[in-house]
Amino acid sequence: MPETLTGGCQCGAVRFETKLVGRASICHCRMCQKAFGSFFGPLVSAHDGHWTRGEPKWFQSSNVARRAFCGECGTPLAYETKYGLELAIGAFDDPAKVAPAIQVNLNDKLPFFDTLTSLPIKDDPSDEWLDFMAGVHSHQHPDHDTAEWTVKGA
Repeated sequence: MPETLTGGCQCGAVRFETKLVGRASICHCRMCQKAFGSFFGPLVSAHDGHWTRGEPKWFQSSNVARRAFCGECGTPLAYETKYGLELAIGAFDDPAKVAPAIQVNLNDKLPFFDTLTSLPIKDDPSDEWLDFMAGVHSHQHPDHDTAEWTVKGA
């Protein structure tokens, strides 16, 4: 029996679950870059994916695909074509369970992508940064399903 995988948006207004996942990928196409506001779009096929709390808003990003996002907080959630639904890997409660296995649409891959892991690492935070982080109180939905959740920070 496959494990039920859950996830949702940052504010908790939209939640999903799936048991039957397919190939996980990172897509370098320009539409995914813009939809995620990032260097790529991390997606996994969800053959039985469905919404368990709320409904996302949809944007018809091309003549063949639409993209789902939370209408409250803007979190990118899904990509859908006639071939099915793909869910955003980062929106899963445990993204490591759907780690990417392939890269696609390399024509739009940003030229610096392959060198990102060689960037310097700042691992000695300043006192000012530590003070700032100590004062952070997250309004983000926890990484698990909840019976109830009130959107915070709105």
